[in-house]
Amino acid sequence: MQTNFTEQQLADPGTERANQILRACVHCGFCTATCPTYQVLGDELDSPRGRIYLIKDMLENERVPDAKTVKHIDRCLSCLACMTTCPSGVHYMHLVDHARAYIEKNYKRPFSDRALRWILARILPYPTRFRLALLGAKIGRPFARLMPDARLRAMLEMAPKHIPPVSRNDDPQTHGASTPRKMRVALMTGCAQRALNTDINDATIRLLTRLGCDVVIAKGQGCCGALTHHMGREDESHATAARNIQAWSAEIEICGLDAIVINTSGCGTTVKDYGHMFRNDPLAAKAAKVSELAMDVSEVLMKLDLPVGGAADMTVAYHAACSLQHGQQIKTYPKDLLKRAGFTVVEPADSHLCCGSAGTYNLMQPEISAQLKARKVATLQAKNPDVIAAGNIGCMMQIGSAAGVPVVHTVELLDWATGGPKPPAMQEGHSAAPEIPRLR
Repeated sequence: MQTNFTEQQLADPGTERANQILRACVHCGFCTATCPTYQVLGDELDSPRGRIYLIKDMLENERVPDAKTVKHIDRCLSCLACMTTCPSGVHYMHLVDHARAYIEKNYKRPFSDRALRWILARILPYPTRFRLALLGAKIGRPFARLMPDARLRAMLEMAPKHIPPVSRNDDPQTHGASTPRKMRVALMTGCAQRALNTDINDATIRLLTRLGCDVVIAKGQGCCGALTHHMGREDESHATAARNIQAWSAEIEICGLDAIVINTSGCGTTVKDYGHMFRNDPLAAKAAKVSELAMDVSEVLMKLDLPVGGAADMTVAYHAACSLQHGQQIKTYPKDLLKRAGFTVVEPADSHLCCGSAGTYNLMQPEISAQLKARKVATLQAKNPDVIAAGNIGCMMQIGSAAGVPVVHTVELLDWATGGPKPPAMQEGHSAAPEIPRLR
């Protein structure tokens, strides 16, 4: 694609990067075949190619974003299926992130939009605040149908039936390996996940220590910054990310780390991009090191000696989170691990398509999200699984709100198979789920 940015415009690092990405695009349209919003809406401007044209025009002309451009960019899930499909290597993620930051600085949204985004940015990244908000939403959930705004209804309906107690495993500490030590890793405990589902971190810690890892919960870590980053609120997202970089860098300098383990793939995609986000910052070297060490939990488990399990009479439908299969290009590891543990693993049709969660997308674009959820749940249920496994809390909440079988994290199943407790989600109202033989 030909671009016409001036030298003055290219002096801005974000615009310079956008120019590189735009020039890589050859208008082939392969991306439209795998774009969920294009499939649902059928509008070229709701495809990656269409959004690229809008972004190019907006940035080149340095114009104030109009409502039409903002609408179509807001509708993007950032699922990154287009990046997996693109034969030219167009790095759409960096382009749309820059466009969102530009919109945030130059466009005044309607009051209701500004208020909703402010609330989400001030609550979701903070576990204590989020817990309180969930309690309020739980109380208000019976009245959701009375809400005039679909986004407010989605926020109320998001509240789980059960809000778990705080897990002290997430406090700063070191969980020592219970077998001869092979690795020293830091676990990112996250933010929303700590309020919505404490079983995931608990299972991760049990599994890693059982397989020979010292698991460090670094003091000062918190939200990865993804939520505000995808809203275009760069100052907030970078401030949050910087705290993580400093916290993990301290552990690296004190005793060293073999990996920074992340069990929420949406966070993993962002942390692995810290090197790019901070490329022109004094923290550049530390950020690059953190990105280098960042691994999805499945990547770490592939380096460890997970015992081989006997055949289990249990069918697991594996849902591939977009941030894992497209954002991090990790496609087989979770399935390989589940099969090694003895589970029968099946995948739904169109496994490359998003479930509609996409961070806060299900709260800000509830109508489109609901259509994507219905499609994803139908394809999963068609496999008649005993349980659905995923590697991202957002996907688990989205699918779990409509699926007729328990939805658990991959590490919960692996923890159970290697001596841990049965995943709580499989005990609550799903007594028909079969038991499995322990691994040997």
